[in-house]
Amino acid sequence: MEFDTVIHGGTIVTPNESWQGDIGIAGGRIAAMAERIAGGARRVDAGGRLVLPGGIEAHAHIAQESSTGLMTADDYYTGSVSAAFGGNSSFIPFAAQHRGQSVDEVIATYDGRAAPHSVLDYSYHLIISDPSPKVLEEELPRAFARGITSFKVFMTYDLMNLGDRGMLDILTVARKHGALTMVHAENNDMVKWMNARLAEAGLTEPKYHAVSRPGIAEAEAINRAISLATLVGAGLFIVHVSTPEGAELVARARAAGLPIHAETCPQYLAFTRQDLDRPGMEGAKYICSPPLRDAATQDVLWRHARIGTFDSVSSDHAPYRFDASGKFAKGDAPPYTAISNGMPGIAARLPYLFSEGVVAGRISLQHFVALSSSNAARVFGMERKGAILPGYDADIAIWDAEESRIVTVADQHDAMDYTPFEGMRLTGWPVHVMSRGETIVEGGELRAERGRGRFVARAPYAVPATAPVVPEMDPATNFGAMIRP
Repeated sequence: MEFDTVIHGGTIVTPNESWQGDIGIAGGRIAAMAERIAGGARRVDAGGRLVLPGGIEAHAHIAQESSTGLMTADDYYTGSVSAAFGGNSSFIPFAAQHRGQSVDEVIATYDGRAAPHSVLDYSYHLIISDPSPKVLEEELPRAFARGITSFKVFMTYDLMNLGDRGMLDILTVARKHGALTMVHAENNDMVKWMNARLAEAGLTEPKYHAVSRPGIAEAEAINRAISLATLVGAGLFIVHVSTPEGAELVARARAAGLPIHAETCPQYLAFTRQDLDRPGMEGAKYICSPPLRDAATQDVLWRHARIGTFDSVSSDHAPYRFDASGKFAKGDAPPYTAISNGMPGIAARLPYLFSEGVVAGRISLQHFVALSSSNAARVFGMERKGAILPGYDADIAIWDAEESRIVTVADQHDAMDYTPFEGMRLTGWPVHVMSRGETIVEGGELRAERGRGRFVARAPYAVPATAPVVPEMDPATNFGAMIRP
């Protein structure tokens, strides 16, 4: 067989094993794997390096307006380029519906933002804030049929919060049509009550952001979200888990056989609430929700990453610049409640996870592959990505496990003016990234053309037949058969 490209001499790593071998690529897909493969129009020497599935960034905010109308700094060009330099070969940013918008309109808008610019293959998670009958009955099913089979809802923020009844309605639609609901879980009233108390006391500096969103607000909302999903028999993906209590709730639900998935993010592993107390307004760089916690929490989150509680470690890349276009859109020294919420990190996600996870001995190399790519492909229905197997897209990242670098803003290749990871020395870097067999990044240079990325239609999400059923909703009973969605 003739191959377009042969990657030879590297150590191939999957979620379960690793071995030395070669990969033959033809027509953008992996065509063969063997101990040695001859030929190839192009031969890529991976000797002494690791050959991994390209990363899948499954949580990023790219060219997205917030509920207050503020646009993120990265568009689909800078965002995808930054992701590529971080070892990713595809990503799934959010496409946000705001109150009064149709889902059809939202998808058309994001198609116009993504298709002409992305250098990586992409899909979308919808964000749903206005689940009207038309949205639930017509527009969401159309989106699911197109292959946009996941969406996110919020249990906090007044302009986004759906309430428990709204959550039940939308979880029911997701289960019926084969979609996965993602949830930002924090108790809205707890947060608002804390904000009011802190404001009354004049405690408005960035460091009080962490105080305003206590861990119990996340744990309560995660417990409630799992209960709501369990009632209707739907799958659920809990984003950016930041507390030991929240992680333990997820672990218990998974152990019980419930279709519950979750992620954490590098910022919760790398930083603490002490970073919010940096001089002046520097702490604003570290404002994200849920907020940063403490060192003891980091140890617990690493343990849950190691034992399989989390399907992925995602960046939650939310790029707001440290100026009036981003963090300080409402003034030079606003109260923490008026500071744009989020941190950049799409390029640093995998180097940080490799260095502080694999090199530091907290997770195995195989588990790194699962957390960075393979699990996201499986959970979110990217059927030809996330694996090094014949027939899969040749989305591959070659890593130098020994290369050590100090993180800089320039190395992020995004549209930001800061990175919270600046100055960190990390060991292990992606040095050659391929998407469908095409080189995207090599030798520190971008090799991809703007707009080469393709939309990825994703497979439906299926709740396992073995998942427990609430007795009152059991279809084996007469009443359950009548009311089960």
